[in-house]
Amino acid sequence: MKAVVDLEKCIGCGLCAQVAPEVYEMQEDKAVAKIDEIAEDKIEDAKNGADQCPVIAITIS
Repeated sequence: MKAVVDLEKCIGCGLCAQVAPEVYEMQEDKAVAKIDEIAEDKIEDAKNGADQCPVIAITIS
């Protein structure tokens, strides 16, 4: 699975990186996925980080 952050939608609040720092990080004023493939044991964290996004800028697929 992959996490993709839509940089056009991202407002840089940082909640995803706070909830799942192994998956997301802040670069300048936007969030990005740190890893290409989410490890099985991090999928739930990735989904929780995406769920925290107030503008729904993160998709997990």
